[in-house]
Amino acid sequence: MDLFHVLGSGARFDKKRFNDDISLFEPQKQKKPVKNVVNDQETQASLLQEIDFFHNSKSAIIETLGKKQLPNERSTGNNEDDTDDSDENEGENEIVDQDESTELNSLNTQDNVKKFRKRYRIRVYGTDIPNPFHSFSDLHNKYEFQPYLCKNLDSAGYKQPTPIQMQAIPIILHGRDVMAMAPTGSGKTLAYILPILHDLNSHKKIGYRALIISPTRELAKQIYIEFKKMCVGKKFKICLLTKATAATQAQDPHLKQKFDILISTPLRLVHAISQDNIDLKNVQHLVLDEADKLLELGFLDQTDEIFAACSNVKLQKYLFSATLPSGVESLANNFMKDPIRIVVGLKNAATETIKQQLIYVGEENGKLTAIRQMIQEGRLKPPVLIFVQSIERAKELFHELIYDGINVDVIHAERTKAQRDSIVLNFRQGKIWVLIATELMARGIDFKGVNLVINYDFPQSIQSYIHRIGRTGRAGKSGEAITYYTKDDAPYLKSIVNVMKDSGCEVPNWMLELKNPSKESKQQLRKKPIKRKTIDTRSNYDKKKIKRKRYEF
Repeated sequence: MDLFHVLGSGARFDKKRFNDDISLFEPQKQKKPVKNVVNDQETQASLLQEIDFFHNSKSAIIETLGKKQLPNERSTGNNEDDTDDSDENEGENEIVDQDESTELNSLNTQDNVKKFRKRYRIRVYGTDIPNPFHSFSDLHNKYEFQPYLCKNLDSAGYKQPTPIQMQAIPIILHGRDVMAMAPTGSGKTLAYILPILHDLNSHKKIGYRALIISPTRELAKQIYIEFKKMCVGKKFKICLLTKATAATQAQDPHLKQKFDILISTPLRLVHAISQDNIDLKNVQHLVLDEADKLLELGFLDQTDEIFAACSNVKLQKYLFSATLPSGVESLANNFMKDPIRIVVGLKNAATETIKQQLIYVGEENGKLTAIRQMIQEGRLKPPVLIFVQSIERAKELFHELIYDGINVDVIHAERTKAQRDSIVLNFRQGKIWVLIATELMARGIDFKGVNLVINYDFPQSIQSYIHRIGRTGRAGKSGEAITYYTKDDAPYLKSIVNVMKDSGCEVPNWMLELKNPSKESKQQLRKKPIKRKTIDTRSNYDKKKIKRKRYEF
C-alpha cells in the first residue's frame, strides 16, 4: 500500500469526468432513487471483489456497501417477509425482521439473548434457562418437531409464535418445571400443547401421560378443541372428562389405557380418583391452566389430591395464568422442582391492545342509565360481555335488558350443562349480541371478536379485573373495556388505576393521586362483594307482563 501511495501521491483525479463510475462505489451520494437496487448492489459487490488486490475480508466489503447484503448470500432469517424497524412494537404476533433473525441464529452470547428478550418484554427467573426461539420453523430445525405439528400450525393460521411461546416451549422441551404469566389472549394454551405433543411422540396403550386441569368446563372444552386441532395426522387419544366418560371408563377398565391426554376440572377428576376410575401413575406432564384460581382455597384441597395421584418420578409441572400473585408463587415453589418463572410484559397488567375506561355513575341506577345511553347512541356494538358480581344480579340485569328489546342472554353456574353449551355456541355464532356473565366466564374463554367488555359491577380483585377485560383485545386485536364505579367503589379505585397505568392507558392525574386501598380492605372485598341495591327500574305493570312470559333460568 505504501508503494501505491507513492506512485499516486502527485496525481490528480477528475471526479466530474468519472462521476458515473464513482457512483457505483458511493451509493449514498445518489440523490435520486435507484430503480433496480438489487442489481446495483450485485454490481458494487462484484467490482469490489475484483479490485480487492489484498483479499480483504467479506466484512470489509459489507462495510463499504453500507452493511447491505451481498449478492447470492442467503438471508439468515426464516421468514419470507422482512419487517421494518418502525413496526417493531406493533404487537406480539409481529414477524421477526432480518437483523433480529441474524441475532437469534447467533444466540451463543447472552447479550444477544438479553436483547431479544428485552424486545419482546420477556423476563425469566431461575437457573440454566434455555434460550428462546423466533419462528415455528426453528422447532422443526432445532428440536426436530414432526412435520404434522408444523402442518397443523399452518392450517390453524399460526404464522409467528408469541413471546410466551418463544420462551416457554424450549423450557418445557428441556424437561423443566414452569411458572408462566402472560397477558390474556397471548397464546398460553399453545405454549404447553406443542411441547407436550412433541414429547409424547405417538399413541401408547399405557394410560394417561398428560393431564390438564382447568377451573371451568367451558375452558376445559376449549383446551380440548385446541389439542384436537394440533393432533390432526396423529392417532393420539384425548379424553375430556365428564360424568359420562368417567362412568364409561369405570365399566370398562381397558378404556383407561386407550387415552394419552386427560383434560378435566378438579372436582370431576377428584371424584373419579376417589372412585378408582382414573389412574394417573404414568402422567409425565401436569398443567394447571389458570393456576392462580386452582391454587385458591376453594380448589386447593382438590389440587392436592390430584398431585398425590400423579406419582411418576419424571413428572413435570406447568403453571399458566395471566395473573400469579406472590402468595401463589410461594405456594407453587413448595411442590415444583427448580421451576423457571416467565413473565411477559408487566406483572398484573392487561394487554396494551385494550382501551380501558373508568366511568363514574353515582348510584347503582346510574349503571343502567349509562348502558341505555350507549344503546341510543349506537356505541354498544356486539358482541358484548357484561360482568356482574352474583347470579342474582345477572338475572336482574337480564330482565332489564330484555325489557329494552336487547338480544341478550345470561350464563352462570345455575344453568344446566346443555344450556351453557348452547349459550356459548350462540354467542360465538353471533346469535346472541350481549351476554351477561358472572366470574364463571372470566377465565380463559376465547371469544373471537368480542368488541366490548363492561364491568357492570366493580371487580373484587385486580386479578378478576385483568381476567374479565381479557375477554377482548385477544391475539393482538383491539378491544374496549368499561368499568362502572359508584361512591361505594371509590376506596378501591386506585387498584384498577394502577393496572390501567401499567397497561399504557391514559389516566387522569387526579386518579393517580388517589390513595391505594389497604391490604385489609382488599382482602375483605375479595372475600365478600359490596352489598348493592337491586337492579330494578320497571313498574309493577311491566313486572307482571315480563313474569307472564315465564323466562326460565
